[in-house]
This record gives sequence, structure tokens and C-alpha cells, in this order.
Amino acid sequence: MLTRKLGRAGLEVSAIGLGCMGMSEFYGPSDDLASIALIRRAIDLGLCFLDTADMYGVGHNEILIAQALRDGYRNKAVLATKFGNMRRIDGASLGVNGRPEYVKAACDMSLKRLGSDHIDLYYQHRVDAEVPIEETVGAMADLVAAGKVRYLGLSEAGPATIRRANAVHPITAVQTEYSLWTRDPEAGVLAACRELGIGFVAYSPLGRGFLTGALREPSKLDQRDFRRLHPRMTEENLAHNLALVGRIEAIAARRSLSAAQLALAWVLSRGKDIVPIPGTRHEKYLADNVAAVDLVLSPGDLEELERALPPGSAAGMRYNAEGMKRVGL
Repeated sequence: MLTRKLGRAGLEVSAIGLGCMGMSEFYGPSDDLASIALIRRAIDLGLCFLDTADMYGVGHNEILIAQALRDGYRNKAVLATKFGNMRRIDGASLGVNGRPEYVKAACDMSLKRLGSDHIDLYYQHRVDAEVPIEETVGAMADLVAAGKVRYLGLSEAGPATIRRANAVHPITAVQTEYSLWTRDPEAGVLAACRELGIGFVAYSPLGRGFLTGALREPSKLDQRDFRRLHPRMTEENLAHNLALVGRIEAIAARRSLSAAQLALAWVLSRGKDIVPIPGTRHEKYLADNVAAVDLVLSPGDLEELERALPPGSAAGMRYNAEGMKRVGL
């Protein structure tokens, strides 16, 4: 597995990571034993960069990862988790919390669930508009000084916030949704990261599975799958967006690739400082994703994809109205 380095400090990770959220929630039922096996299989293949958060399954995902990282696997993994999106035990949202005392308490709880004495990369999951970013990152920096965290990150932060945060303590990575149909980071976030020497982690690089071509009838998904109500998969936007996927599939077919491989190869082509973290619960898709690391798209391929899916071509927002209020702050 090829590796890439995040940030000026050079946190070395596999060129793609594994988003673990769907193993606990949001995408319908999962099998813990199968998820543990898949995480270990990913690490055995060299895909060592694991992404989770304390809110995924209200702590379940961190506990699941802890089980997967037993028997020597923890030392082979680069483990990233996040704090800040508070939830009740029943899953209801309690809003965003970036207060210093909460930052430190959340870290201790994550360490306990993860069964680890440190977190490799610790993100603020969403910016708290009520707490100056300097205070939040100051508390995160204290965690680094205490040896509980190695590197710091932000998720879905805007350029100005990124600059202010980095002035307090070096930020190693910014995580934001980025894919062929979500080009928002190109409006300023990527430039800010490169100006400051910050790595970029692209979540949902496969459009929550939609860009693979496998998801054509969201209404038939499990009732617990949040994509049933995703703005880009609702009835008024579905046909338009399926046509976009058809263009990806056509280009991929001419290269004897899957649509997923082409979509991941595109994200990887955007810069050596970018690491996509596709999520999956199935070994066959894991193998497909890993194979994308070695793909090189020609200038002609990239031009064709740009014509097929120019920025802003997707119909619908990437979150509902409430979710959009929490990004880009």
C-alpha cells in the first residue's frame, strides 16, 4: 500500500483510509464480527488509517474498533477519532460542544472506549459557533502536551477558522466531504490547507455509495438508512444524479474499471496531500477500493471527468438545511 503524509509534521498514513461510521449506524444493520474481520483485513492489506468518531453509534464504533485492534493490531493502525457532536444515549442530537472542559472529558471517554493510551489524530467534528476556536484548539493542544493525542485536526471548518486554529497549534489535517459530486473544498478550504501545510482528508469520496452505481433505488434501502432522506437521493433529484453516475460508469467501463475505482482515483489525483477515507462493510468493496490506489488517470481522463461532472453539477445539497448550518464555519 502506498502512503501519504498529512501536514508539515508528516503524519504518515495509507494512501486511502477506512471510514468506519457505517459499521455502527446510519447505513442500516451491521454485523460486529464481520466488521472486526474487515478492519483487520484492511490493516493486513496495508490500509492502516482508520476513521471514527465518538458520536458514531453513540460510542459503539469506538468500542468496535477497540475490539478489532486487539492482538497487536493497534500498533499497525493510525487511529483518528472526533469529538464535538453531542448526542443522548437514544441518539438524539444535543448540539455542538467545543468548550475546553468538554474537549478534555470527551478525549478521556474516547480513550477508554478505544482501549488505547493515545489517539493518533484527534478532530473537532464540527466547529462550535459559540466558542472561540482558539479556546477549543488550546484545550486540544493540552491533550497533545499530556501525551493523550499525537496530532490535531478539524472537520468541516472554513478557511478563516482553519487559519485561526493553526495559529494556536499546528493542525495536521482538515476533514471535509470531497468527491466528484461535492467540490466545495475547492472554494477555499484546500487553498488554506496548502498555504498552511495542512493535509486534507476527504470523507464520502464515493458520494455515500451513490457514485459506485450500486445505489439506484434509495427508497428500497433499510428504514434505518439515512440515505433514504438524503437531499441528493430524493425523488426530485434522483433522476438527474443517476444520469451523472451513468457518465462515471461509462468512462470507467472504457478503462475496465469500476465506477468506485474511477471516483477514488479522481480524488487521489487531486494532490499528494489528499487522503480519501471511503467506508465499506464488505470485503469485495474493500479490495476494489484498495486497487484504486495504484491507478493513474491520464490528463485526458481527468478532462473527460471534468466535462462529465463539472463543479455544481449535482442536484440537491449534501446535507439537509439543518446539517448545512454546521459546515464551513
